[in-house]
Amino acid sequence: MNNLKFDFPVIRKTYKEVEERNLKLYIFEPKVNQKDRPAILFFNGGSFKKEPKTPVQFQHQADYFSSKGMVAICVDYRNGSDEGFLPTQAIYDVKSAVRYVRRNSSDFGVDPNKIVVCGSSAGGYITVSSIMFENLNDDNEYDNQNTDHIPNFLIIFAAGMDGVDIMKRRYPQLLDNATELSPIHNIKKCLPTTLWLCGTGDDLYEQNIDFIKLMKQEGNNITLKTFEGMEHGFFNYGRHQNEYFHITKLEIEKYLKSMKVI
Repeated sequence: MNNLKFDFPVIRKTYKEVEERNLKLYIFEPKVNQKDRPAILFFNGGSFKKEPKTPVQFQHQADYFSSKGMVAICVDYRNGSDEGFLPTQAIYDVKSAVRYVRRNSSDFGVDPNKIVVCGSSAGGYITVSSIMFENLNDDNEYDNQNTDHIPNFLIIFAAGMDGVDIMKRRYPQLLDNATELSPIHNIKKCLPTTLWLCGTGDDLYEQNIDFIKLMKQEGNNITLKTFEGMEHGFFNYGRHQNEYFHITKLEIEKYLKSMKVI
């Protein structure tokens, strides 16, 4: 993962060293150098597979939002290519990445109260889980009650919220604890203001609708945007002649403007 090739200039910064891995932030700097800029951290999908997708997945979104004055960051985290990988490790890494950016916000020129996290698919599962499950933590500098890892805003592209199903299919060694790792089995008010994007043709559509309904009943502020007939990953650069890449990036921009993030 350390030799990733981006189509745009990036600054590479290690945010965590663990199990012989230097986990990196790939930073897209805005051309205008200002203080107290908003930041957006992207967590790619497809990461539970043995040959996972990489942080490059979101490079075009990152480039776009850096052009809007945001410090945009594609985050490397432990994944299916790592020996003995478990999704709990990826959840730890989400927390570590957000903490690192907030802890070093002055060095990044970032407003620590304008940190946005965006996750897709597996990246959506781990980002939601990082907020919901306070006991999952491998950073000894922080106790589990610390909230530095919670972003101010959350953006999700269709993500599996049934941890029991995920563990049954991929990580049977975690089945005994699967309910504790399943967002849909732990409904509560906990998420920051959230934008959720999902195609109606996505296999996860009904599950996402059920999760959002239950979470809104508990007082979570979630805005749902659906895309008729669209499949899992429809928003990725290179699909549908980039029509939905452009549509979804503009939806995100509109949302962030409405929240006065940008």
